[in-house]
Amino acid sequence: MNAKKEDLLLYAVTDRSWLRGETLYAQVEKALKGGATFIQLREKELNEEAFYQEAVELKKLCHQYKVPFVINDNVEIAKKMDADGVHVGQSDMAACDVRKILGEDKILGVSAQTVEQALLAEQMGADYLGVGAVFPTGTKTDAVEVDAETLKAICAAVKIPVIAIGGIKADNLSELSGSGICGIAVVSAIFAAEDITETTKELKEKTLKMIEVQ
Repeated sequence: MNAKKEDLLLYAVTDRSWLRGETLYAQVEKALKGGATFIQLREKELNEEAFYQEAVELKKLCHQYKVPFVINDNVEIAKKMDADGVHVGQSDMAACDVRKILGEDKILGVSAQTVEQALLAEQMGADYLGVGAVFPTGTKTDAVEVDAETLKAICAAVKIPVIAIGGIKADNLSELSGSGICGIAVVSAIFAAEDITETTKELKEKTLKMIEVQ
């Protein structure tokens, strides 16, 4: 399964900080109903067994909506439960090693903050890049800021699709127009929203408009 550009339009990264009594499953389903085109399961707190069970259920849900499902960082769980792929950061396992474990038919996403990192990830077999943080973000306190010039330079340097991540909301995403990205990845913009489905719909419409004017 390859990461198609259209699948990367509105990429939702889970976060259980805003469950407010709901299950993560219910929130992901709301995002899918609103038109999220890609789901990444990010879990830092769950034990392996709970993580595995959750991943299995969410993969089934995503496939009902024909949306790719990848796991953040945990290559072992992704392989064990046959996720569509994995997303790794610069401090995680090297992309080429992930590719060896998962095989050629899985989606491999890599985070990049510089042109050098982007080119290396592409060389090592990445299918797409997540570049950020493009705006200040509270989700990752160690996030490196990536300015507009760097984002544009990364998009121009690689042949694989690039998505922007970090602090993106409905009211600032138009600032990314003309950068060359094919979509956005968001965490709190979807999962902290009062109405996840409606917010996702609005984000998707605005992202489509932003990409059309590139």
